[in-house]
Amino acid sequence: MSTTKVSSWNDFDPLRHVIVGRADHTCIPPSEPATEAKVPQDSDMRGMWGPRPLETVEKANEQLDFLVGILEKRGIRVDRPTPLQWNQATVTPDFTTGTMFGCMPPRDVLLTVGKEILSAPMSFRCRYWEYLAYHPLMQRYFDEDPEFRWEQAPRPRLTDEAYQQGYFDEITIDERLRRTAALDFVTTEHEPLFDAADVLRFGKDLFCQHGLTTNRRGMEWLQRHFPGHRVHAVNFPGDPYPIHIDATFVSLRPGLIINNPVRRLPDEQRKIFAANDWEIIDAAPPAHNEPPPLCYSSVWLSMNCLILDHKTVCVEASEHRQMEQLDKLGMEVIPVPFRDAYPFGGGLHCATGDVLREGSCEDYFPKQVPGTRIRPIG
Repeated sequence: MSTTKVSSWNDFDPLRHVIVGRADHTCIPPSEPATEAKVPQDSDMRGMWGPRPLETVEKANEQLDFLVGILEKRGIRVDRPTPLQWNQATVTPDFTTGTMFGCMPPRDVLLTVGKEILSAPMSFRCRYWEYLAYHPLMQRYFDEDPEFRWEQAPRPRLTDEAYQQGYFDEITIDERLRRTAALDFVTTEHEPLFDAADVLRFGKDLFCQHGLTTNRRGMEWLQRHFPGHRVHAVNFPGDPYPIHIDATFVSLRPGLIINNPVRRLPDEQRKIFAANDWEIIDAAPPAHNEPPPLCYSSVWLSMNCLILDHKTVCVEASEHRQMEQLDKLGMEVIPVPFRDAYPFGGGLHCATGDVLREGSCEDYFPKQVPGTRIRPIG
C-alpha cells in the first residue's frame, strides 16, 4: 500500500486516490423536517422507513464494486468506508430519530480542499453520525500524511430552531418553485449548515448552492474557514428540491460546464463565468422518465458523472444521450452501470470522495464580479 497523500483542488484534474461508498445496512430514514422537504409528495418513499431490502443492497454493492474495479484498472487507488449498523436510532440531547441513513455517498459528507478533508455539518438529523464511517480512513491518512489536515465543521444541534416547521406541508410544485426562487428554504439561519455535495471546487473559488441543505451561515463559515479562497453563492430557481449541485451544474474541465436546462443558473450569477471565458452549455436530456424505485433523486442524475481527468469521464451506462454529448465534447466516455445504486445516495460523483488529484490551487476566475462573494449575515 502506497503512503497516502491528500490533495485535491477541483473535480476535474487527474484522479489518483478516491473513496468509494458502500450500500451495506442503508436505511430509509423516518420523517423529519429536512427529509420532508426532500421527498416529493408523490414519491413511493412517503411513509416508509427502515432497512432497505437486502436484494437492493446487494445489487447496489455489485455496481459500486464494479466502479471500484474500473478505477483500480486505471491505476487509481480506492479506499472504502466502514459501514455502521445504520438501523439504530440517532439520539442527542436535542432530538431523536428512528434510524440513520448510510455511507454510499461520501461526496455528501467529505469536502476536500487542498490538503484538508472537512466533515460537513449536515442538516439531516438521520445523517448526524455518518462521518464516523470515514473515521478509520481519516485516522490512517492522518498517520500516513504529515501535511494532511483533518477537520470537522461545527457540529450543529439541529433543534427545531434549525428548520421552518411545516415548511412543505401539502403545497404544490408551483409553490415550491416560488419559495426556492425567493431563497425561502426549510433550513433557517439559526446555525451553520451545509452538505459537501453543495460545493463545487475551482481552485481558489468555491461555488456553493444555497438550497434546502446549505444555508448562508454555512457559506459564511466556509469563507471564514478558508480565508484564502473566494466563496460564492449560486442558486437554480427551476429546482423545486434544491439539494446538492451535481445533477444541476457540473464542471467537466477548465473552461467548460454543463448546466441542467430546467435549472439554469440566473443571468446575474453567470457573469463571473462569462468574464473569465468559461462556457456553460445545456446538459443532454436524461434517458429515463422516472428514477428507480425508492430513490430520492431526480432523473437528472444522468448528469452526475465522475471526471477522471480533463479528457475522461464515467457516465451511467444507460444514459446514452449524456454519453453522446460528452463524446462530442472530446471526452473518452466510460459507461458504468449504476442505476441500482442511485437509491442509496445518488450518482457516480456522489458515490466518491476525493483524496488525491494531480494539480495545484489555480486561479480560474482572476476577473471577479461585484456582488458574487459571500457577505456577513445581518
